[in-house]
Amino acid sequence: MTRASAAPRSENINIRTTPEALGLIDRAARVAGKTRTDFILDAATQAAEDTVLDQRLFLLEPAQWNAFIAMLDAPARPNERLKALLGRTPVWEK
Repeated sequence: MTRASAAPRSENINIRTTPEALGLIDRAARVAGKTRTDFILDAATQAAEDTVLDQRLFLLEPAQWNAFIAMLDAPARPNERLKALLGRTPVWEK
């Protein structure tokens, strides 16, 4: 199941494009075995996820970086907040 067809659709998106762009999209959709709508929705959704998830930047000094990596590598200790976090549906799946 594709990202675009995973949930019922209830909203419209209207866009204008050039004949060249439409032809390219249609060709790519056929190659991918998708409808134009599914192809566009999958591509747009993936780009949106990438954009949202790329909004984190870590600038650390070497000692801070080593401490950060050590914390990431340490085994997680179970606690209620961690259980709640791991039980939530990720933003990109909503």
